[in-house]
Amino acid sequence: MKNWYVAVDGKQQGPYNHDQISQGLASGHYTQATLVWTEGYQNWVPISQAPELHQQSVPQPPPANTGKTAHEIDYEIHGNEMQFVEIELDPQESAIAEAGAMMFMTDGIEMETVFGDGSPESQQGDFFGKMLGAGKRLITGESLFITVFTHRGTSGKARVGFASPYPGKIIPLDLSHYNGHIVCQKDAFLCAAKGVSIGVAFQKKIGTALFGGEGFIMQKLEGDGLSFIHAGGTIVERELAAGETLRVDTGCLVALTGSVNYDIEFVGGIKSAIFGGEGFFFATLRGPGHVWLQSLPFSRLAGKIHDSTPQNVGSSSVGEGSVLGDLGNLFQR
Repeated sequence: MKNWYVAVDGKQQGPYNHDQISQGLASGHYTQATLVWTEGYQNWVPISQAPELHQQSVPQPPPANTGKTAHEIDYEIHGNEMQFVEIELDPQESAIAEAGAMMFMTDGIEMETVFGDGSPESQQGDFFGKMLGAGKRLITGESLFITVFTHRGTSGKARVGFASPYPGKIIPLDLSHYNGHIVCQKDAFLCAAKGVSIGVAFQKKIGTALFGGEGFIMQKLEGDGLSFIHAGGTIVERELAAGETLRVDTGCLVALTGSVNYDIEFVGGIKSAIFGGEGFFFATLRGPGHVWLQSLPFSRLAGKIHDSTPQNVGSSSVGEGSVLGDLGNLFQR
């Protein structure tokens, strides 16, 4: 008999057997939309979409609405270390992107700057409601506005390209494959199909908020369309089984599915923290779920550039290849 895990209020519960889940449904503790996971599943699914549960005693769910809310776009990623994504749009299809991400666009595409993220939810309500939705993006360090690129022609294809801001990789994510919910670094978002909602994900634990590397707030991408995030260096993907734990440097965490529990731990002894070179805290990721890691966080790259930058004009004449190195600066003062 399979062991099942249930997600309630963002927390993993279990393992349970089929009868226990059936009792939870009968008591109203669970609904057909409650997310469950068991061995062999790639992602969490609603109870209504779990064949093993459905075939035994779970009532037949009502027909699902398969119509997507996000625009369906095609894409191609070019390059190796300095990548850009080229999105192909049919007439009246749109893509959204952060200001400054656009590389090129062909004839027929028009740009429009809008409040929020351009999703239907962000455009509903009065002016103050729209400002509130746009303000969520401001909290994550992004602009109040986002740019929408729409193919206004009546036939044919139009293309728009978006470039990565620093060396690394562009990761395409179809949110419909991840239960419509991905949490990522607050500066990782590059572009997406129109209809994808860009919100904020608050870390509930104060320790995670203060020391988690990404601060109290991370970005939350929701919807059923394609979204593209960017990360530095080489990308590593890991699928965590239920209860499996992975410890990573806080800056190396790029994104995770909503089922992954994210917390931080103290590195250990004070000697290791001070002299180990890895900082005082690291992130602990507990499955089940999928995580994306980066080998070169931008903060680490910026720190190395800053450390290598001459602090005064005189020191610029002594290169890294100098036999004297920093000692040579003593003779230039």
